[in-house]
Amino acid sequence: MSLYKQPDYWSLKAKTEHYPARSVYKLQEMNEKFGLFSPKAAKKSEPVKILDLGAVPGSWSLYALRLLGKRVFVLGVDLAPLSPDYDRGLFEGEHYCFLQGDMTTGEIQQAILAQSPFHLVMSDAAPGTTGNPGVDTFRSLTLAEAALEYADRTLLRGGNFVVKVFQGGDSSGLLKGIRKRFKIGKSFKPQACRRTSFETYYLGLDKLG
Repeated sequence: MSLYKQPDYWSLKAKTEHYPARSVYKLQEMNEKFGLFSPKAAKKSEPVKILDLGAVPGSWSLYALRLLGKRVFVLGVDLAPLSPDYDRGLFEGEHYCFLQGDMTTGEIQQAILAQSPFHLVMSDAAPGTTGNPGVDTFRSLTLAEAALEYADRTLLRGGNFVVKVFQGGDSSGLLKGIRKRFKIGKSFKPQACRRTSFETYYLGLDKLG
């Protein structure tokens, strides 16, 4: 077994707390530090609407559903099917909807737009890696740019945005684009990221009008 596949503290913690992946603790840390789930766009009298791109295996969606309960609606999108092994029925409720398909296609775009606007757009989407850093970084950036386009089209003023990127290439240009659209734009690497990983997260807080 490779070091990357060996279970570590975060992977074991996720299993104990019934999450499908360690990625939940990346989102948890970012939410606790930056208030992702408390955007200025949200009103106390309405549910927080969240678009979860690259939702499979479901940890980020589950975190939102467990944290906010009846005060949330999550739309998850992914190429792969969503497993119900960990959700304990939450994915079958009225507060969650899942679209299986490519988020860059017209059909999925229209389905997402039909559910908009959102208070938070979050993307943990990652490409299938090739082992070639240049290729993998480019593919990651393409997905991140698609997520930012959804933030442009579907995110309410005052809303928040978070997206995973592989560092390198023109990722700094993406961060500059985020800073033009939000009052605060920053890069942040959560503790639950593997030390050997070159992934990081870009956040946009309080979308400008």
